[in-house]
Amino acid sequence: MASWPPSVPYPPAGDGYWSPVTSTLNWCEEDYYATKYCAEVINSLTNLWFIYLAYKGITNCLHNGHDRVFRYAFISYLMIGVGSLIFHATLKYPMQLLDELSMIYTTCILFFATFEYGRSTRAKLALAAFVTAIAMTVTGYYHYLGDPVFHQNMFALLTAIVFLRSLVSMELALRPSRRGKDSFADKLEQERRDRRDEQILKTMWQMVPCGLLSVGAGFLIWNLDNIYCSDLRSWRRNLGLPWGILLEGHGWWHLLTGVAEYFNIVWSIWLRYCAAGRQDEVTLVWPSLWSIPYVERRKHKVSGKEI
Repeated sequence: MASWPPSVPYPPAGDGYWSPVTSTLNWCEEDYYATKYCAEVINSLTNLWFIYLAYKGITNCLHNGHDRVFRYAFISYLMIGVGSLIFHATLKYPMQLLDELSMIYTTCILFFATFEYGRSTRAKLALAAFVTAIAMTVTGYYHYLGDPVFHQNMFALLTAIVFLRSLVSMELALRPSRRGKDSFADKLEQERRDRRDEQILKTMWQMVPCGLLSVGAGFLIWNLDNIYCSDLRSWRRNLGLPWGILLEGHGWWHLLTGVAEYFNIVWSIWLRYCAAGRQDEVTLVWPSLWSIPYVERRKHKVSGKEI
């Protein structure tokens, strides 16, 4: 009697084109069960989500002329996706470094973008040297230790610093009770600005939980994938293909953290405009909680034409 839903049995796992495994990590997805040319198919393919979002982010930065640092952030974000795809396809240690260190470099770029605004050229150069030193130190020490926990802790620490600093900047730039008043603005204009900034704050405080929930859910699933790996492998084989791929926890980690990091960069772009008092120049396009937001310049009419 045919099973329902219809499925195909999992092929046996084994060695493949890139064997042996030299990475210090190997995930719960069985190796080379689908093709001998890709060690972990789902863990590789889910990185296409990173690549797609990076493309959206880079083209948005180019089209709207956002600060160059955010273009670099999206390029580094792209390297996370490319590096992770190659790493999971080969399970080779050099490709593991490409994957994991790209995460550190992306966060370092956002660290620079968060702290460099409004500083003098000399201070920016000093900050750039400091951030570069952090990136190189983490790179060298991680390569020396070969301990993924060190990488994970450094990534979490840098991300937390950037996140908390961004929250403070957001409140100081936008909360009417915390920012200074413009002495040249009349009462009606000041009231308009206060309403505008309160609405921006409301939207930003919707973005923040979306990013936190995404990374939190991804982290939870990742850990469950590690803890219950033997059970998950058994369940996948009982379900068969394609249904078993829904239980590939590390693949879900890629999808969810891809969303979280994308939201973080978009939030940083929007916050930069707000810190500069240029809120009226841009708008956040975010039709629903289930869509991908982006910052777009507003169109202004000059002589009856939109520019």
